[in-house]
Amino acid sequence: MISLPRVRLAHLPTPVHPLPRLSAEFGGPQLWIKRDDLTGLAFGGNKTRKLEFLLAEAQAHGAQTLITRGAIQSNHCRQTAAAAANQGFDCILVLTGSPPKTAVANTLLDQLLGAEMIWTEGEDPEDMLQTTFDAAWSEGRRPYLIPYGGSNPIGAASYAVAMGEFMEQDTPVDRIVFATSSGGTQAGLLVGAHIYNFSGQILGISVDPPAKAIVSDIASLATETSELLGRPKTFSEREIDVNDSYLGEGYAVIGETEKEALAMFARFEGLILDPVYTGRAAGGMIDLIRKGEFDSEDRVLFWHTGGTPALFAYSEELSLTNPTTS
Repeated sequence: MISLPRVRLAHLPTPVHPLPRLSAEFGGPQLWIKRDDLTGLAFGGNKTRKLEFLLAEAQAHGAQTLITRGAIQSNHCRQTAAAAANQGFDCILVLTGSPPKTAVANTLLDQLLGAEMIWTEGEDPEDMLQTTFDAAWSEGRRPYLIPYGGSNPIGAASYAVAMGEFMEQDTPVDRIVFATSSGGTQAGLLVGAHIYNFSGQILGISVDPPAKAIVSDIASLATETSELLGRPKTFSEREIDVNDSYLGEGYAVIGETEKEALAMFARFEGLILDPVYTGRAAGGMIDLIRKGEFDSEDRVLFWHTGGTPALFAYSEELSLTNPTTS
């Protein structure tokens, strides 16, 4: 039903399966998971879906270099670097802050994947991104600029496609819960719900911005994406469900909410979350279950958007105080 130029990068469809031990632990709702941590490109994640469409546009424009930006442990940047390597592009990453003494987790992978890394060193990241693009253009490197998180209508369209994929997997659910930040995944799911007639709740747990800062952006992006796909709909802010109650001490600062979610998914289901995105979103979902926000008979899907390599940048925070020894 949706047709856009696409470069095949991801291992699709990603699996959907129940979480019976977690469901039993809470006494309901029935929990399910969609495994976009298994998209396959350099440890996978949701950005691989977006990059399939963004790289198709880059190729159509004759680009030679991909440029994007993100935080020091950006999953988006890691997957962009992997997609560039896979398709023969150069890659430049503009990363927030200063270079670490030792590259770990995603920054280590960025290096292995051959990306050039430019550090903002206190400068405005968007200004640095544009400066980097302009320099690459003047050098004849034919750059293609990928926005933060891949969150423009082309990137968001990938999650409208993903919703169609999920609907074909014939797993009826009442609610879909996931981590939201730059808004592209949520906008795409909303458009997909419109196209494929999904009537359940689409709930984004914010990992960084307050709801009031992103709800209007998500509505606008969903509207633009639906127009791009030829199924126009004007989305209102009232249709955007963002819960920002779990921001804790700020972006990428791991707290008890994230630690508990990481431990519960690991110990009850053998599933690994990441501490920044899926750990925070799952922690929010767990709290909402305990507060009775979901009916015990509800079927709730947690959409795992990946990010697991970032876990290894948090070994100190996540180490057990009294590890079990034998």
